[in-house]
Amino acid sequence: MRCLLRAKIHRAVITDANPDYVGSITIDEELLQKVDIWPGEKVLVADVDNGARFETYVVAGKPGSGMVCVNGSAARLVRKGEKVIIMAFEYTDSPIAAKVALVDEKNRFVRSL
Repeated sequence: MRCLLRAKIHRAVITDANPDYVGSITIDEELLQKVDIWPGEKVLVADVDNGARFETYVVAGKPGSGMVCVNGSAARLVRKGEKVIIMAFEYTDSPIAAKVALVDEKNRFVRSL
């Protein structure tokens, strides 16, 4: 079995960072559906602007809101307006094609990569 990239939201913009929340990353539900990431799924988040990388789990945000909010202790690793790459992985014994969504500055789906 190998761990392969299964889904990615590329260069999403952080809309908020809330350290007082219990934990997770809240992502617009429409974006989650585009790349088939489930609420509760573990993701790796890489901040393009400062190099921080962390794992957390997903909470679905309001559809069409463009929300990408980092919550809990990880909120101290990002700042509002920074760009991040959100990645989900899968263990498999055969190659898979990752679903990759490119978004604009308001986290609206632009196209699949």
